[in-house]
Amino acid sequence: MLLRFEVSNHRSVKDPVELSLIATDEDRPEARSFDLLSEKVLAVAGIYGANASGKSNVVEALAWLSAAVGRSFRLWDEVIPRDPFRFSTGAVDPSTYEIEAMVDGVRFVYRLEVDDTNVLYESLHHYTTNKRSMLFVREGLDFQTGRGMTGAAGVRELIAPRTLALSSAMRLDHKAVAPFGRKLASTRFLGGQSNHPRAVRLPRGTSTPTEMWFEEIHATLFDDESKNPSARKDAALLMLRFADLGISDVKIVDEDGRRQVQLVHRASAEEIPFEMREESLGTQVWFRLIGPALSALTNGQVLLFDELDSSLHPSLTAHLVELFQNPDTNPNGAQLIFTSHDTSLLNHLNRDEVWLTEKGADGATKLVALAEFGLDKVRRSLNIERSYLQGRFGAVPTLDRWLVKEAIGLGVN
Repeated sequence: MLLRFEVSNHRSVKDPVELSLIATDEDRPEARSFDLLSEKVLAVAGIYGANASGKSNVVEALAWLSAAVGRSFRLWDEVIPRDPFRFSTGAVDPSTYEIEAMVDGVRFVYRLEVDDTNVLYESLHHYTTNKRSMLFVREGLDFQTGRGMTGAAGVRELIAPRTLALSSAMRLDHKAVAPFGRKLASTRFLGGQSNHPRAVRLPRGTSTPTEMWFEEIHATLFDDESKNPSARKDAALLMLRFADLGISDVKIVDEDGRRQVQLVHRASAEEIPFEMREESLGTQVWFRLIGPALSALTNGQVLLFDELDSSLHPSLTAHLVELFQNPDTNPNGAQLIFTSHDTSLLNHLNRDEVWLTEKGADGATKLVALAEFGLDKVRRSLNIERSYLQGRFGAVPTLDRWLVKEAIGLGVN
């Protein structure tokens, strides 16, 4: 599970900001515990803020790091595709990323610093006991390993100016490092825009993640092959029916060489298949979300969702959040990190699950935890939605009504 993530010099993020999944209120079932960790960990974090305040860039930065670990070995050829802060010295300063996570009961800390053409610094430490120990530290092409990373000669040979040591260790399936790298690389990003550069793209004709849950022939693609494909389909269908109770089945047909998803609707005793384009936008969005969400819950992955409330009814977003919060439906420690404008969802979040973004005068994003405000403002019984809309925590746009009236010719005398 992700414990914390820190980033600097990435898009609108200039100075370091940190997103933490460590629980403030530990005495509730949503907070998960680990043997080698004194704190408890949350499964959900929601980021709120005004338009263009940078909330999307925070989750996008984590998606960037995940993609870097998973794809840098193949795709970082001539340049490192970073997106630094555009003002001040951002274009020449390095971008930094640091993540701390629990993987297979072991606590890992990974740090990366890059510019446009070189990996400047990279390190990985772990805690097999309560003591921190080095797995590797890399400065430029100088690569040093600790006692916990024996047999790393092959990793050293693969390192290049734009090749991550972590990616190299994953390629060689190094037993001390690869599990952490694979877990980080498995982070899934669902962007508010379908053409987002971090969004996962599938080859043409490939089943989408949701379609796989309705196709028994794809059962072997999942980590746990012992699961009953029929049970998997039933779970996905149950999720789909939250969007439309009239849906009784899902069929995937081949028409003239093209795969078509049909949602079967029941009315009285009659069942009629509808093509996906005939469904409401909300149902289409929810259908695409079901596969990644159930896969994350099954495999204990981190699911990043930008604009969670986009085209979805508030009851659906609340249902999704609850699936991740509840240990019964999320026994493997999956995590949902999302951005949203849906203030009604705040009533389903605890105070330590809410984060706020604001843009400073220099155009840079600031990220603050709601739990960091004085307890008199954020006591557990507080109506967080109402307080947020009243501007008690900032992070909401203010409107100069006099300026608007003047602009439309209704200025005050």
